[in-house]
Amino acid sequence: MSKAFFRMTLGAAAACFAFSAGAQSGGVIKIGVNQPLTGVVAASGNFVTNGAKIAADEINAKGGVLGSKIELVIEDNKSNPTEAANATEKLIVRDKVPVLMGAWSSTYTLAAMPKLMEYKVPMVVETSSSDKITNMGNPYVFRISPTNGMEAMKFKRFIQPMGIKKVDFLVVNNDWGLGAAQEFSKVLKENGVSVGRTLNMDAAAQDMTAQLSTLRGSDADTLFITTGPEQMTLLLKQAQSLGLKRRIITTGGTLPDQLIEQAGSAANNTYHDAFFTPWFPELSSNAAAAKYFVGEWKKRGINPNGMPEGARGYDGIHTIAAAIAKAGAADPEKIRAALWEVEVSGLTGKVKFNKAGPAGKESGQSIPDTHIVKIENGKIVRTE
Repeated sequence: MSKAFFRMTLGAAAACFAFSAGAQSGGVIKIGVNQPLTGVVAASGNFVTNGAKIAADEINAKGGVLGSKIELVIEDNKSNPTEAANATEKLIVRDKVPVLMGAWSSTYTLAAMPKLMEYKVPMVVETSSSDKITNMGNPYVFRISPTNGMEAMKFKRFIQPMGIKKVDFLVVNNDWGLGAAQEFSKVLKENGVSVGRTLNMDAAAQDMTAQLSTLRGSDADTLFITTGPEQMTLLLKQAQSLGLKRRIITTGGTLPDQLIEQAGSAANNTYHDAFFTPWFPELSSNAAAAKYFVGEWKKRGINPNGMPEGARGYDGIHTIAAAIAKAGAADPEKIRAALWEVEVSGLTGKVKFNKAGPAGKESGQSIPDTHIVKIENGKIVRTE
């Protein structure tokens, strides 16, 4: 036990020394990026990473930060929570990054969070929406994406105009999906909507006909679905095949372009909660940056379907760069303190962190924008 404690202490001391001595060596400031580049949600992780690269190139073209170029050190968490924790430790201990961005899924982020506490290194959370992330008492977490609760509260303004009376839920069986069902149910009930069945599915499942067949017998007028775009595509096709007739609303920032491309007519007349609307860049709180981002994404030949995901990676890196500049050094504790002071006009809204969680151990939570778009005849249209 004492030997293990000695090794742990030595490792932590070595990591701290590396931060102070080598974070800016070679004229670069390293930023760790922990994303699912392979596995079941690899497409989304790669889109976020591409957005991060666009931001890093833009920042470096303008002179970098503190006179140094920023360097993204990218690690694949393989769509797996254990690997997400391992990737976090590798980035901190091996690559000596003083700050990270990650880790897409709520489950992966929750798995990574103990490592942030252990090594005292901050992470900007760009996608994960489970309320637990900012309620657990981790002062090294700063989230720019909305919580499930925030997304549900912002959806409230659409309940009456859409005429929603009764809903069912079909969600992925993880922190993200279960949290979405819980928070949306709460808001809907508070606003006079009846909540029927809540069913779930494994993240890797490809056949959801059993759940959809159960829901087909419901008298609900609306079905809320929360899952990744790949599984969403299968769901829409299977729902069409079973003749499921009701309004479908997806949460969590699904990729409508991908659904149009891969689900075809099955995607028609579905509604989608979006955090960034590349089809309507004027809706962004930073319209000029939105237009630049869309143009750069297209110029690089990246799949246009992924722009809503990429926007979060772009905002995450700009937020981190602003914090490093304000901190005046690539030092984890100074960056953590600076994150409380940054204000960034991003693609997904104004980034400014509010305190969330237990007193004295608060995490940072920004309040991003949300929008609802609809797919009509293979086209994305505004609903507001």
